[in-house]
Amino acid sequence: METRSVQPLMILVAGPYRSGTNDEPAKIHANVQAMTEVALKLYRAGHLPVLGEWFALPLVDAAGSQRIGDEIFNEIFHPIAHRLLPKCDACLRIGGPSQGADDMVRTARALGKQVFSRLEDVPGCG
Repeated sequence: METRSVQPLMILVAGPYRSGTNDEPAKIHANVQAMTEVALKLYRAGHLPVLGEWFALPLVDAAGSQRIGDEIFNEIFHPIAHRLLPKCDACLRIGGPSQGADDMVRTARALGKQVFSRLEDVPGCG
């Protein structure tokens, strides 16, 4: 049950997806799980968290992608987050090195969005 009273923000959680995984499914799953756990904390603090993966992966599958990094995957995976960011109020960058996540941060800043680098800096999460 939500008990905190904060101005709700729609926050894109940006973290590594493929980085450091050598495209190993278990490691990719762990990266998505880490972002999902942070998303749950944001939700419980009164925010609306989103992951680009939540939008992209079903579409990548439906479009017939055969493997991570193929033409179909690349057509959808990062571009969908770029379409999502203008709808968001903020971006929270988590995890280790990731070109894609860093690109999301640059895009968020270019759009004038709030960018958080620690969960504790998000209102209601400190």
